[in-house]
Amino acid sequence: MTEQASFTLRNRNPDVLTCIANLSNDEVFTPPEIANQMLDMLAEAWAKDHKGESIWEDKEVKFLDPCTKSGVFLREITARLTQGLEKKIPNLEKRVDHILSKQVYGIGITKLTSLLARRSVYCSKTADGEHSIAKSLNSKDGNIWYKNLEHTWDGDRCFFCGATRTVFDREQGLDSHAYAFIHTENPKKKISEIFGEKMQFDVIIGNPPYQLNDGGAQASAIPIYQHFVAQAKNLQPQYMTMIIPSRWFTGGKGLEAFRNEMLHDTQIREIHDYYDAGDCFPNVDIKGGVCYFLWKQGSKGDCKVTSYSQGSVNTLERPLLEKDVDVFIRYNGAIKIIRKVLSFKEPVMANSMSARKPFGLTTDFRDFEPKPFKDSIKIFANKSTGFIKKTLIAKNVDWVGMHKVIAPYAFGSGDSKSDILKPIYAPPGSCCTETYLVLGAFSTEAEAKNLISYINTKFFRFLLTQVKNTQHATSRVYIFVPIQDFSKEWTDEKLYKKYNFTLSELEFIENMVRPSAGNDD
Repeated sequence: MTEQASFTLRNRNPDVLTCIANLSNDEVFTPPEIANQMLDMLAEAWAKDHKGESIWEDKEVKFLDPCTKSGVFLREITARLTQGLEKKIPNLEKRVDHILSKQVYGIGITKLTSLLARRSVYCSKTADGEHSIAKSLNSKDGNIWYKNLEHTWDGDRCFFCGATRTVFDREQGLDSHAYAFIHTENPKKKISEIFGEKMQFDVIIGNPPYQLNDGGAQASAIPIYQHFVAQAKNLQPQYMTMIIPSRWFTGGKGLEAFRNEMLHDTQIREIHDYYDAGDCFPNVDIKGGVCYFLWKQGSKGDCKVTSYSQGSVNTLERPLLEKDVDVFIRYNGAIKIIRKVLSFKEPVMANSMSARKPFGLTTDFRDFEPKPFKDSIKIFANKSTGFIKKTLIAKNVDWVGMHKVIAPYAFGSGDSKSDILKPIYAPPGSCCTETYLVLGAFSTEAEAKNLISYINTKFFRFLLTQVKNTQHATSRVYIFVPIQDFSKEWTDEKLYKKYNFTLSELEFIENMVRPSAGNDD
């Protein structure tokens, strides 16, 4: 057996794991380059915490990928350990066998991915096959386990992951997507059952499935990656690193508790944030980008946040939560700017504008006439306008007679840097459906028009950008936007002077958002 060449693809070009297509935007294969960046981050942290020792020279360290797909993490870990343990276990066959039987473990998410992972790691369809490079494993699965499990139904939902029964109560033989790692209340016991002994993993690493179709309209789905993160913490490893969508920073369906827990967790040592998921996963569109993080048990302190955007890299050590702020400020360059704005202690628009359905009328409301009639009021609806009876207004009736500024509840593509909010002046005697939010209601037209001038500034859009990372823009997106004196018109120049921004801060704002002049893009 020649040194390493017999079992690793590292020196071959192309690497087969760079050539396979993704299963979907929900179950994305990790490129080897990204996997190795995560392992470099882990190795650096280990060395720092272990007096400069290399994690790859420790034959006792145990690794678990609880959501194995291509097997790339386990393969790259094996390659690194094979090189690092050369002095401690000189014989290559014995060294590789020790690593694969005693140090690297995985749990497949589907039958297909478990087969792929075994091929990647053992170089064989089965772990105990003739051509397997692991000689001590005596089962077909080896240490990469998979079994198609059933969901635990609690009514129409799975108790553990929230999957809908109508979608995932599937016929026998089809993958149920009831992922073993998160379908248990006792993960340590489950791990013992899977691998046949009590296990304590030093490192948990992976790229979990991101979401499951929840049976709603169009592409409606529920996130599930947060369950993998929580369960990994329950196993109490020394270190954990996972790559997940960045949407949890500020939004995401059902992620409120997860976000709160993560942002208050001082054990998160690093976050590497890709604004454009395509920079990390080529040809994959994940709104809001993706990030990978490093968690170290028992640690405390600020987090090292590294941002990747359009070829630039920016790093800053800072708290995950600013004072009196309950969302993660994603952009390092925005920290000082937001601190300045918040120091004025002004009321913010999030607390004064409307919630969804400002007049109690749903998006699909269509009970209106094309032309005005006696005592009718104008209604702004989805892609149309019409006229209705005032008696149909269920709430905020006093706003009907005021000068209003309304704006779409959902706009843009989720790329908040380029998304442009297009405000509409709604005169007295008007209302709107759920398609719009009321951003302000005034006694004069001038005040409403001055709010529109404010909305059209880069300053306004910049503050919106700090929270908006999807198409939807509820009132929560406006938590950093201060209310101004709308007896006068606003421009960026006036706002920059008011908040006393430095030249570098002005440049950051100007470069972050594109002009919205004309509102006809």
